[in-house]
Amino acid sequence: MFTSFSTALSALGAHSTAVDVVGNNLANLNTPGFKASTVSFYDLVTQSLGAGLGETQVGFGVGRPITLRQFSQGAIQSSTGTLDAAIQGDGFLVIRDRTGATLYTRGGNLQVDKSGNLLTATGERVQGWTVAADGTMNTSGAVSDIVIPVGELKQPRASTTFSFDLNLNAAAPDGETFLASIEVFDTLGTSHEVTIVFTKNGANKWDYSISIPDSDLSSGTVTPVTGTLTFDSKGQLDANTPAPGVLTVDNLKSGADQLKLTWELMNGAKPRLTQYAQPSAISANAQDGYPAAQLVRVGLADGGKVLAQYSNGQQAVVGQLAMASIRNPESLIAVGNNNFQLSARSALPAIGLPGTGGRGVILGGAIEYSNVDIAREFTNLIVLQRGYQANSRVVTAVDEISQETINLKR
Repeated sequence: MFTSFSTALSALGAHSTAVDVVGNNLANLNTPGFKASTVSFYDLVTQSLGAGLGETQVGFGVGRPITLRQFSQGAIQSSTGTLDAAIQGDGFLVIRDRTGATLYTRGGNLQVDKSGNLLTATGERVQGWTVAADGTMNTSGAVSDIVIPVGELKQPRASTTFSFDLNLNAAAPDGETFLASIEVFDTLGTSHEVTIVFTKNGANKWDYSISIPDSDLSSGTVTPVTGTLTFDSKGQLDANTPAPGVLTVDNLKSGADQLKLTWELMNGAKPRLTQYAQPSAISANAQDGYPAAQLVRVGLADGGKVLAQYSNGQQAVVGQLAMASIRNPESLIAVGNNNFQLSARSALPAIGLPGTGGRGVILGGAIEYSNVDIAREFTNLIVLQRGYQANSRVVTAVDEISQETINLKR
């Protein structure tokens, strides 16, 4: 009979622990990337009473509960943070804390510090790959801290090609001109205006002259590139039209290297120019250079790519987030701040690109919310409370029986 005290007390302790777990789940109801825990009860060894072979078995109560982390998918919602990341599927972001220890997390609130290090919301350094100075990124190598080029002035790129998508008026009289211009850049990022003057020279023929202003030169004059465009009776550029020559400009006043520009008449196999009986007009233009630019903002794209946007409108990939796949994530130990560390029972993590090797995908501009089900947790709380109350009644009942037994000697 008196073992009922220890049996009931073990149940009180177990239910108290389970209530603590439920309380922790509810406390982290709105914690991004949080994974809820469940409690598993198990009984203690039983004792056999009497001489029979187990006809009467009495247990010794319940053991200390086992908590199991549930790594089910949490709800994913879009967010306004440009560096927010949500993991859809299995896997973890790889991070390092201030002591250099490797940790794993599903929390995706990322930020950049003053030195350009990509950090979690609690200051751990996000691991992955950073684009090298030569523009390459070795995603098959070892992971390291992702460093954003904060304050870096992006080197200008000299223009080498330009193009126009335009129509020349087939109904224009001979001698009518049409002018098209576009801004290009030299090796120092100085802008120059390239101008093409089209002149109607008979049926289905237009002469052109390509040049830049002489004022852009420190001395001398620009030698224009000239030629003739021929169109067929359907207004299409004749396939036998020779390609324009390269506009070569030396002695730039800016002190930049020689400027060499090629006018591209074709978009693959399709001519960019037409001649229809419509007003001459440009529908699109393009060139491949850009000036020097400052870093404006950094964002995270789908797939874990870290994008840098510059003041000249250019975007460039400057980093890539790594992901770790762990075969038995329930063995991980929670260490706070939404982070986990390996235990002795954990499988060796496999680190690689998102979306490969069984790893989930990373969604930019989104957050994975806690997978805590508030309805289930409140139900568990009620059941555990009833269990605690029931076992407290056992203690009371056994105490009363004990008093009756003591009173037998009176």
